[in-house]
Amino acid sequence: MTRRVLIVTHGGRPDAVATVRDAVRELEGAGFSVALHDDDLAEGFGNAGLPIDVVRSAERVEEVEMVLVLGGDGTILRAAELTHGTSVPLVGINLGHVGFLAESDRDELSEVVARLAAGDYAIEARQTVDVAVHQPGVDEPIHGWALNEATVEKAGRARMLEVAVEVDGRPLSSFGCDGVVMSTATGSTAHAFSAGGPVVWPDVDATVLVPISAHALFARPVVVGPDSVLAVEVAPTSSSGGVLMCDGRRQVDLPVGSRVEVRRGSDPVLLARLASGPFTDRLVNKFRLPVVGWRGRHRGHEGGTR
Repeated sequence: MTRRVLIVTHGGRPDAVATVRDAVRELEGAGFSVALHDDDLAEGFGNAGLPIDVVRSAERVEEVEMVLVLGGDGTILRAAELTHGTSVPLVGINLGHVGFLAESDRDELSEVVARLAAGDYAIEARQTVDVAVHQPGVDEPIHGWALNEATVEKAGRARMLEVAVEVDGRPLSSFGCDGVVMSTATGSTAHAFSAGGPVVWPDVDATVLVPISAHALFARPVVVGPDSVLAVEVAPTSSSGGVLMCDGRRQVDLPVGSRVEVRRGSDPVLLARLASGPFTDRLVNKFRLPVVGWRGRHRGHEGGTR
């Protein structure tokens, strides 16, 4: 039986194109057949004489063993759109900046492929959120999902968005703001973190709500449990509507009176993990946190840079 890997990358980046060439060579050398999801990139490799299949639909993702993502967190989120709801894991090789979701860096490509070929990796299920948007005058809600976060944002720069926030069917607060982030533990190091939210370890089954630039006495981040439902309504007093962004990629308009409900997702996203170290090490490495002077029993950060 042929083993297949789907490559997802940022085709507009020269470093990504070069890395794809190397990845194809490594994967085929390890006995994999290779598919690409980007038609333009696939056409270019076809002209180069490399036998590349093209995957144009999410349905065919079930045919592959693994999705190899070459890029930053944005590219990984795009790949997650393909694997969400399937049993196919993805593994990221960082070509971006922080690359928090990526497992390895560019210079570790050969090792990554070797370990994929040997099945030497663990599968980690990352919790998602399911989103329902109720628009005024519309009977059926619009459904969506997110791996990192669902964010209610103001539609224009000139005015604040007036919102009412609810937890488990009970009102929590109302205020004017630039927006509200509702994040998974995975997304706590992304938009929610930039807005002042806490870092949540990925094995914590929780959802984080973080107001953005709220004009209120109480507008602190809150963390709720796995069975809680968060809701944000665009208040009738709001002078304009807003927009919902899921993972910064999928957008829904929110007219005044709209209601966004966020709950624990039914389908996780599967990540292939090669490193066995704790999340603390990943946090220190990705954010380059200063750990000089630490005198714990296990000295795993020599010089504070590892």
